[in-house]
Amino acid sequence: MNVSQLCNRNVVTVLKSDEVVAAARLMREKHVGYLIVVEPDFTGATQRAVGVITDRDIVMTIVAQDVNPRGLRVGDVMTPNPVVVELGDSLAAAVREMRRIGVRRVPVVGSLGELEGVLSLDDILDTLSGELQNLAGAVRNERHVETALRP
Repeated sequence: MNVSQLCNRNVVTVLKSDEVVAAARLMREKHVGYLIVVEPDFTGATQRAVGVITDRDIVMTIVAQDVNPRGLRVGDVMTPNPVVVELGDSLAAAVREMRRIGVRRVPVVGSLGELEGVLSLDDILDTLSGELQNLAGAVRNERHVETALRP
């Protein structure tokens, strides 16, 4: 299984120049805690990930330090130069990379670095739990078939 099979293609993005308050509103509106900060590539045809901003970033750098968010831009708070995974990467390689850097989500890019999606541990766990249910079902069905064929 590879990243392209699991990544979410409906990515919520912001620009470095967007206000942090607007980014927080967007998170609330879209029910997400993770935004990818983008800028157009040199052709203007696609976007590339230049950062990420999470609800935790906002809490830790603004709310917890009692900073007035008015006037702050996404670029002031974001994590720049995010580690990314490629569409063709194996799921195992992507999970190893996520573990190495200690994150639950990573931007997914194409072969030219263009933003294609986001991969989250939630999506991975959901898929793997379904696969485990299938395996458990196979074991249960094996017993039922065996009992029916050899009473």
